[in-house]
Amino acid sequence: MRLTTVPNEGEAEILCRMLRVEGIRCGHRMTDQFLWDDSGRAFDGWREILVAEPDLARAREILSTTDSLYYRLARAQRRPLG
Repeated sequence: MRLTTVPNEGEAEILCRMLRVEGIRCGHRMTDQFLWDDSGRAFDGWREILVAEPDLARAREILSTTDSLYYRLARAQRRPLG
């Protein structure tokens, strides 16, 4: 199920790491929306963040808790991606 969209792969990876730390399996895929450089070439695109339907409510709750975002990211960086 689509949880949200983010503007690029880097942000998608950060968000998925945060969800994985909380025990939620997460993936991302490109959408059909792209970022363009000055010459008109696409160089990156928006990503859909995907989670399983049973995890959707918990994932939304985690996203809504912005005050602990940096703490969760710090924890995520100390663990292997899973």
